[in-house]
Amino acid sequence: MTRSEQAAIPERVLVLGLARSGTAAAAALEERGVEVVRADRKLGNDNDLGLLEDVGLLVKSPGVPGENPLIVDARRRRIPVWSEVELGYRLLGRARILGVTGTNGKTTTSELLGAIFHAAGRDVVVAGNVGSPLTAARPADWIVCELSSFQLEDVHELRCRVAVLLNLEPDHLDRHGTFEAYRDAKLRIFERADVAIVPRGLGLPGREFAADDPLPAEPRIPGAHNRENAAAATAAAHAAGVPDDAIAEALRTFPGVAHRLELVRELRGVRYVNDSKATNTAAARRGVAAYDAPLRLILGGSLKGEDFGPFARELGPRVRRAYLIGEAADELAHALDAARVPYERSGDLATAVRDASAAAEAGEVVLLSPACASYDQFENFERRGEEFCRLVQNLS
Repeated sequence: MTRSEQAAIPERVLVLGLARSGTAAAAALEERGVEVVRADRKLGNDNDLGLLEDVGLLVKSPGVPGENPLIVDARRRRIPVWSEVELGYRLLGRARILGVTGTNGKTTTSELLGAIFHAAGRDVVVAGNVGSPLTAARPADWIVCELSSFQLEDVHELRCRVAVLLNLEPDHLDRHGTFEAYRDAKLRIFERADVAIVPRGLGLPGREFAADDPLPAEPRIPGAHNRENAAAATAAAHAAGVPDDAIAEALRTFPGVAHRLELVRELRGVRYVNDSKATNTAAARRGVAAYDAPLRLILGGSLKGEDFGPFARELGPRVRRAYLIGEAADELAHALDAARVPYERSGDLATAVRDASAAAEAGEVVLLSPACASYDQFENFERRGEEFCRLVQNLS
């Protein structure tokens, strides 16, 4: 960070939200001699507003909504509000960012791009929404940054040399309120971007990609949606000047990411697949479509404001039975009844794994692709996926 950029950071900063990114932001500021006031996201009554005294900047974690009273009062006082990625971008001296956003496929595409840059011998760091926060990233020639709609809400100078939008489907409506507000947050990735990589058919300006694009090699990871992710990564890598031989090597060898169509084990001819990262119906739809085999599908978790009806109607006879867990069970049951998809209410993940494994026959797939967030029963989708893996490995 240059002296002028250091001077742009006030002497006293409030960091709101103390999960992974907030903790990283606070540590990065303190390393640079900034006085940090740390506040948990659950704060917000009138007594907490005193935390803003003598504060020159509020840095918010992605999980903190804009309606939080501390944020509302900061804006009223004209205290700047930055997302953690905005701070990270400035602390890194306005590094070369390749930003990746979209409803689904962000982590897979970001990690694939990291593999592509490594294959090309480039100095690269992958950071952002999943994994290392941007404020914890080391300086590198390129930083591939996964960007969620929550992180993009409060960016001001963040500039992506290459900005990728993978797809746009309804998600996080419990936070954004409307699809239009969610879309607008996603599209902020293109503000100040040098090159935009966009899906064909959305009518957005930029270099287009699609699942049927010719590629330097076919991707190792399965599913039509992953070929689309590979096409987006290829277009982005080309924009960054990466040659085809490096792209081909990465496509042939990249194994995918944890919790996304992750084969846990095969037992008595039944495959058990962890797709815990499918936290909305669009992602679960892709997970289901990746398999030709009969499915026993574990669905449910915390609600995000989605309508399960269209998803349920598309499941068809290949889903032998659904096993419902969590607070979304009632809404899912209503949608599955209307679509005439058989199901049972398992309640929790352990019961669902036990029920599905007891009924599964050789050649079938037991698929955890919940179509819901995890916050009713788990800290995050990673913990849900880890518990699924543990339960499956313990099957006898």
